[in-house]
Amino acid sequence: MTESISNNAIIYATLALNSEVDLQREYLESDDVPGDERENEEEILADLEQAFMEFVDLYKIRCKADKQLPSIDELLTSQL
Repeated sequence: MTESISNNAIIYATLALNSEVDLQREYLESDDVPGDERENEEEILADLEQAFMEFVDLYKIRCKADKQLPSIDELLTSQL
């Protein structure tokens, strides 16, 4: 991919991944996870968390370059 990702795309991806991490954690904390699927679901959570952190790192780099972007803390706590 030769084109860079837009700030908005990074924001949407970061927020979506944050929501997915929360949902996956809730699912794993519930009694709904069959025992034979727990390990797979925990791996999914680990992958989601890794992807989220990679986008957070990318967003922080963008924030340094574009001072108009909200901080990562503001972004994650804002109500859209």
